[in-house]
Amino acid sequence: MTKLIPLALMIGVTTLTLASCGEVKKSEISHQQVVKDITYLASDELKGRANFSPEITKAANYIGERFKAAGLVPLEGQAAFEQAFSLYNIRVKDSNLSLNGQVVSSDNIAIATAQESLEWSDINALKVVTIGEADDFRELVGEINSIGGNTLVIAHASHKKTFVRYQNYFSRGLNKFAVNEGDSIVIALSDVTAVDTIKLVATTHIKQQHLANVVGVLPGSSDEVILFSAHYDHLGVDDKDADDKIYNGADDDASGTTAIMNLAKYYSDQGDNQRTLIFSAFTAEEIGGYGSKYFSNHIDAKNIAAMVNIEMIGKPSKFGAGTFWMTGFDRSNLGELMNESLAPIEQQVYPDPYPKQRLFYRSDNATLARLGVPAHSFSSTQLDKDEHYHQHSDDLASLDLESMTQVINAIAVGSQGLVDGDVTPTRVDTSKVSAKGKIY
Repeated sequence: MTKLIPLALMIGVTTLTLASCGEVKKSEISHQQVVKDITYLASDELKGRANFSPEITKAANYIGERFKAAGLVPLEGQAAFEQAFSLYNIRVKDSNLSLNGQVVSSDNIAIATAQESLEWSDINALKVVTIGEADDFRELVGEINSIGGNTLVIAHASHKKTFVRYQNYFSRGLNKFAVNEGDSIVIALSDVTAVDTIKLVATTHIKQQHLANVVGVLPGSSDEVILFSAHYDHLGVDDKDADDKIYNGADDDASGTTAIMNLAKYYSDQGDNQRTLIFSAFTAEEIGGYGSKYFSNHIDAKNIAAMVNIEMIGKPSKFGAGTFWMTGFDRSNLGELMNESLAPIEQQVYPDPYPKQRLFYRSDNATLARLGVPAHSFSSTQLDKDEHYHQHSDDLASLDLESMTQVINAIAVGSQGLVDGDVTPTRVDTSKVSAKGKIY
């Protein structure tokens, strides 16, 4: 077990931080401020910080005020800390499909599209894929999604159970930054073995919704960027529950958002960061990572030397209180570099102990990793034992705030070489990162 430095040294009035070059720097991680921040973000007042709710706007305002108090400035071109954008939900309203002149029941049709309407009448203009009784439905549909192209899928009736899951998923609609974006997929349960003619007419319902990341910048003497991030949205309120209706999201991810606010203050107080530091509280992680996607579309990823994404650090890890681990440890040498900085305080960042969960792809870091950024998520959750994940019980009472403060301090120490410009992680090999789906 890694020996931890005494808690009093970790969360006292002044914390000593050792840079990778051995220089001692003084800065402050305030346990009192950590408690104050997470207490508000996870409070019943914010009703679970659901996307598109008035309460998530309250959370954004709070984060923006904390960034302002830390001396951060908005992104270039932004008048405020809120990086606002629209998200369009495109949901199929009505559809009529005939194959070889035979009408397919609406119960046997599933459509994913971002088009205002679909009219298909030329079978030669489409990709046609048949999923037979012995084929793997998920695998084949997944391949179609990764390749793209307007595609008609004819599935054997034996896949009804899996088909219904996709049908239910598609019925929620696709979220896109623009209408008429991308290709479409139509899945039909049918005994047709060869399609000669098709007639499809589908109309959609389009809803425009507004979201905002909260982004603050601590300018450095270099244009190279270190990105510290977390998502501040959660699941909102479950009106069906008679008792506890609120998904407070204390660990997921009020803990990470609290970390980046306090890291902003920490490095601002140092006042000598070589690299430019960006602190981003992403929205819409819980509904598909749209906040980080929008952010990545409006920044040059080549300038981001590293991304430290903080996700669920509110409870002790399996390695002990105050310890944490990193997803995708072998995809860059970021973890090794951070461990060099952590060695003087006898701490370390561990590799992800839950590789089968594919956590590297389950948070906002994946979006930037697909662009080559050494982007990783840092966590302490014991995901195999966590009874609070996405439950009403993910509240303040479930957390160990002393351990959480220790983790924030350790991340600060481990990141010091990045901030000072003394170390540069290797880039992620994008050819080895699974691509995001092109249709849904």
